[in-house]
Amino acid sequence: MNLIIDIGNNSSKYYLFNGNQIILHSRRENGSYGILKEWSKDFGIEKAIVSSVIGLDDTVKKEFEVLGCPVIWFGSNTPTPLTIKYRTPGTLGSDRLAAAVGAWDKAPEHNLLVIDSGSAITFDFVDRNGNYHGGNIAPGIRMRLKALHDYTACLPTVDKEGDTPSIGYDTETAIRSGVIRGICHEIEGYIGEFKEKYGDGFVFLTGGDEKTLINHIKSRIFADKYLVAKGLNRILQDYTNE
Repeated sequence: MNLIIDIGNNSSKYYLFNGNQIILHSRRENGSYGILKEWSKDFGIEKAIVSSVIGLDDTVKKEFEVLGCPVIWFGSNTPTPLTIKYRTPGTLGSDRLAAAVGAWDKAPEHNLLVIDSGSAITFDFVDRNGNYHGGNIAPGIRMRLKALHDYTACLPTVDKEGDTPSIGYDTETAIRSGVIRGICHEIEGYIGEFKEKYGDGFVFLTGGDEKTLINHIKSRIFADKYLVAKGLNRILQDYTNE
């Protein structure tokens, strides 16, 4: 069994893989690591990989000793199937690279546009030769909704769930539609540029807001909410098989 841990800005996701199949997953608050003891007791975990977009000190890392198996701390120096062309690999978000590896594992030897819609929305490009070139970062849904409230005098806080008409019929729907449909137009623009330059490429969408966005996107894309986890599992398998 492989244990995949993806620590984000607000929460941590845990995945148990048997080979290439996810057999169990859970989301927990950051800083709560009781699941490590639970799963190490209940399952035969042979190896683990940890990806984190926040800093982890030695005290936190000691929490993982309860697993009793090799733990890979994923970073820019960890071997992956991709060649990193990013000019500052030390600043590259581990989730961005893991998602790119997950997409490459599903569609190797193709040009790839990988869109990850979480706290931020990232757009990353991998060419058909397996070169990761980098991409762009934009605010995510919640960040945009919060910014509209925080940086104006009268606009209310709006939840992302709810009606998103093409033309907002009140302030709430005007904000929600403006943000969500605006992001989708943004995504369509990136896809259009990508397809114009690389007509035979594949587009992947992942992240926590994948379900919110997918029904508003007209272009043909592959949606996979577990793309980061699958990429980390591929990296772990390759790393330990060397």
